[in-house]
Amino acid sequence: MSRTVSRTRIPAWLAVAPTGFVLAWGGNHFTPLLHVYETVGGYAPWQANLLLGMYVVGLIPGMLLAAGLSDRNGRRPLAILGLLAAALGSVLLASSMTSFVLLCTGRVLAGIGVGVGMSVGSSWVKELSSAPHDLRATPTAGARRSSMTLTLGFAIGAGVTGSLAQWAPLPGRLPFLVHLGLCLLAGIALLAAPESLPRELRAKGSLREDLQVPSVKHPLFVRLVLPAGPWVFAAAGVAYAILPATVEEQIGDAATIYATGLTVLTLGIGALAQGMVGLIDRLTRGRALVVGMAGMSAGMILAAVAADLRHPVLVVGVAALLGASYGVCVVAGLVIAQSLASPRELAGITGVYYSLAYLGFLLPTVLAALTPVLPYTGGLAIVAAVCVLCLTAITWGLRRPLPRPAGTSPAEVEEEQVAPEVTAVATA
Repeated sequence: MSRTVSRTRIPAWLAVAPTGFVLAWGGNHFTPLLHVYETVGGYAPWQANLLLGMYVVGLIPGMLLAAGLSDRNGRRPLAILGLLAAALGSVLLASSMTSFVLLCTGRVLAGIGVGVGMSVGSSWVKELSSAPHDLRATPTAGARRSSMTLTLGFAIGAGVTGSLAQWAPLPGRLPFLVHLGLCLLAGIALLAAPESLPRELRAKGSLREDLQVPSVKHPLFVRLVLPAGPWVFAAAGVAYAILPATVEEQIGDAATIYATGLTVLTLGIGALAQGMVGLIDRLTRGRALVVGMAGMSAGMILAAVAADLRHPVLVVGVAALLGASYGVCVVAGLVIAQSLASPRELAGITGVYYSLAYLGFLLPTVLAALTPVLPYTGGLAIVAAVCVLCLTAITWGLRRPLPRPAGTSPAEVEEEQVAPEVTAVATA
């Protein structure tokens, strides 16, 4: 009698996930070090916040360029380049505490790595989360898996780095050396990942043509994704970059670990909220983005209150609310954006979406720079008012019908309007 031994095959997307995780780690593990750079490095608060937001300078162009190049050459080569950029960035950050210029350069390289992880890594995970690579995945599995991988990288990276900075030696070096080792391990795992973009589906025009993403002109993208996108990381930035600074005097020597805890809390709750987007969509008939933006507006209002009261416990509660809103918005927006793209545009629209989202990460730098003339309380009050306006625009955008193409019935137009967000999550 012969016996067949069955083996459980590891899903292909799990070979790519470590790369996205490590690249996200490299982008956000700098956040808990803001206090270290101010106290040990002697940098002014605006300089520390500039370093925090500096990687957006590398992230957005790196993200968009990597998306176009990966549509031409496949996902693997660009993912490897992203790991190399992140590793070099950590080398510079570990060795340049006294050089603001080199620190900025290291942060830009880290941003390039995050850009690759978000555009190329997210597209690769989404493609490996569908047939023929994964026959059991739901329609939104790719968006959830990629955003969850990135969020966990952001959160765990910040948690480990903050703990090392608080209790381990060499707080300005050791965290980056740890990240350097993780980049090597992620590169080894990447060798087992199959290429997901067949040659016949790759872009064949000029790079300039490849960088164009026509689906960003879709009415749903303009009405919903465009006004919501920047708030994704604006919420995170306010929660763990601005709010800790408002209670530094009350926290004292525990400022670094307190900021670390806020970062982990914000992103940890964000990760949990991402798994709830499908349920929220079913309960609200495809309005998860509105729910997320409503929480975002309430969180920004309470952030202004917390900045005025300066109570550490209240700050924790506000960070939790902003984290939950971040988690809902990042997945809801990504599902809408990716549902509008063809296979050749998938990396491109993912890159555009995350570029839009990361514009919000510059908000802490702007608010910190304005503190001599506009305290955090006043700045956050203005931010909250703008957030409410964006919520209103999104709610109104869902109520407006789409333009009716020639030869289509009103029923078909209505189905197109709700399908990208509702039907994609119906089986989640």
